[in-house]
Amino acid sequence: MLPRLQVVALAATVALTALSASAQQRIDGQVNVGGLPISGAEVTAWLASPEAPEKLATATTAEDGTYALTLAEGRDETGVVYLIAEGGAAQNAAGKGPNSASVLMATLGAEPPALVTINALTTVASAWTAAQFLDGSTLRGNATGLGIAAGNVPNLVDLETGGLGPVIVDPLNAPQTTSLAKFNTLGLLLSACVTQIPDACTKLFEAATPPGGAAPTDTLQAAQNIARHPAHNAAKLFGLLDQFYPVPEGKRYRDVALIPYLFYPPSSWTLSLVYSGGGFFAVGGAAIDVEGNFWTNNNWLVGSQTTIFHQFGAGSGKFAPNGKPLSPAITGFRGGGLDSPGWGVAFSADDKVWLTNLIGSTISVLDRKTGQPLSPEGGYDFDGKLGQMQGILVAPNGDIWTVDNGNSQIVHIPGGDPSKGRILGQTVDGKPVDGTLKVKSPFGIAIDQQDRIWITNSGADTVTRFPASDPGKAEEIKVGFSPHAIAIDSKGNAWVGNLVGHPGTKEKLDLVQQTIKAKLEARKGTMSADDIAAHMWIDLWDIISEYPGGDISMITPDGTVHGPFNANGAITGPWGVAIDGNDNIWVASSTSHSVTQLCGVRTETCPPGLKTGDPITPAAGFIGGLETVAPIAIDPAGNAWVGNGWSDTDAGFSEDPPEAQSTRFSAHTIVVFFGVAKPVKTPLIGPVQAQ
Repeated sequence: MLPRLQVVALAATVALTALSASAQQRIDGQVNVGGLPISGAEVTAWLASPEAPEKLATATTAEDGTYALTLAEGRDETGVVYLIAEGGAAQNAAGKGPNSASVLMATLGAEPPALVTINALTTVASAWTAAQFLDGSTLRGNATGLGIAAGNVPNLVDLETGGLGPVIVDPLNAPQTTSLAKFNTLGLLLSACVTQIPDACTKLFEAATPPGGAAPTDTLQAAQNIARHPAHNAAKLFGLLDQFYPVPEGKRYRDVALIPYLFYPPSSWTLSLVYSGGGFFAVGGAAIDVEGNFWTNNNWLVGSQTTIFHQFGAGSGKFAPNGKPLSPAITGFRGGGLDSPGWGVAFSADDKVWLTNLIGSTISVLDRKTGQPLSPEGGYDFDGKLGQMQGILVAPNGDIWTVDNGNSQIVHIPGGDPSKGRILGQTVDGKPVDGTLKVKSPFGIAIDQQDRIWITNSGADTVTRFPASDPGKAEEIKVGFSPHAIAIDSKGNAWVGNLVGHPGTKEKLDLVQQTIKAKLEARKGTMSADDIAAHMWIDLWDIISEYPGGDISMITPDGTVHGPFNANGAITGPWGVAIDGNDNIWVASSTSHSVTQLCGVRTETCPPGLKTGDPITPAAGFIGGLETVAPIAIDPAGNAWVGNGWSDTDAGFSEDPPEAQSTRFSAHTIVVFFGVAKPVKTPLIGPVQAQ
């Protein structure tokens, strides 16, 4: 970490050279590890883009580890500048000579700061956020993804001082998750090799060897291996901490420069941060736009005493790729009929955001850039014929398709023109009006490469599929009980999250269905429709709790069902499903408060020995900062965004909650796992596409 006095001195140097630098930019700083300067290191500034990186400048560190770089004028200002420090010797390594295994990194972004410290923490921050774009010391990838990666580095580390960044130490992160201790521990493991603790490099590189791959030969390669395979050798890597930095006799703590560090081995070495604000509260659906912004459907209003029985509807949230809220605090974006938006949020090519509403029973439209409403004040309600609206999609041809969970029907809006909208899937005397098209409490919706619409029936155990051009030719495909989320991979396979799944035996499934039906019949005539709906939510949650389970079904394009897959029990109450650029499957499990990655159909992208449906993540999945989760989405940098929906269900399911808990039903945070997935193109219009 660069001492504050040295920062001031370097700042003065920068000021004195500003006039002569004119259009050129000078970067001053120091390379150090654990406070020990590294002399003789070669520092190179590079410009990353979709093409091979361009070398901008090179310097060698002095005895005190300082360096100065001058970036020539005329560089592409849309690229990402990053620094690599190779070799050199740490101050404590007298007589050991330069360390060729020492490679450190700092990702600076399109507008690099004038002062930059390069150390173990900047290396960890840079390697994890850009894990999907690094190949050794080479950084390249899609422009949006590179910008997202660079923008998240300052959340983890202060590039000027090399110390901790403001987000990882804020109240949502430092005391609430293990990310801070994990970040410091990773920094210590890299530092041990850089400072040439005996056998540290050999042991680190052995533990950081990827599954079926070759051992790394430097610290940066080791870091990116761990970031891309965070569960591999997790306990072995943790064990190195005691080998490199044993607690001195008579002392309680390790003699290290970075605290706190981990006391217990992690299940994986993921790095994640928790974000909040912007009206985020009890998220339903979420999606990522073309710039990498994360949009959320906030079911309820921040600070409201919302329960299942009394809801105060909210609006929509928007977060920048670095987690900064872009929507108004408390309310989020409102207007245009927004009132407790549900599962549906999608983006059309004309910069519109399409959202569905639960309480409002409408469809709303916002301007993607400003958040201003484009739909009427009351939203699009189709003459009051809509109920609780859920999933929505924008088809490649510009049509909008959405489902009405409350009234068991489908809304089709050709070309995104609500005046041409039509309602489908209705029944008369139990018979479908539109040919064979019938849905039962539809929830999720997707479109495949053959222009077929897929809809999950949350009130049954089926998925409905039909040609978008001919909805009357529908077919039903049997999956698990209460399917919710659905996603299509690049090969046309549909992956379905069954909330209850397959409860062991047909007898149990029949019991579940009979119980729900009996409770519903008993309440008819004695309760309002709103109270019946509230109790149905409680019934569903009771079933999930009584029959802990839930699983994933895969349906091939020809309609064959594979699975169910449940990651050896790690998947419970799967609410959100997403697919990454490798066609691997990401599942947000609501009741186990975890995220699981499954190997998809392209098994060559999975660790050796795994087959389709096998878990890639550890036994408990990825954890940390997660509550009762709902949506999950992958961004162009390969980050997994997970929205927390519920927090205190005891309060939320009470008709008269305790006053102190009356505002705590809803969760209010988002968790982002950095660099864990193959990047995807956003927004999602049609099946997934690798970015």
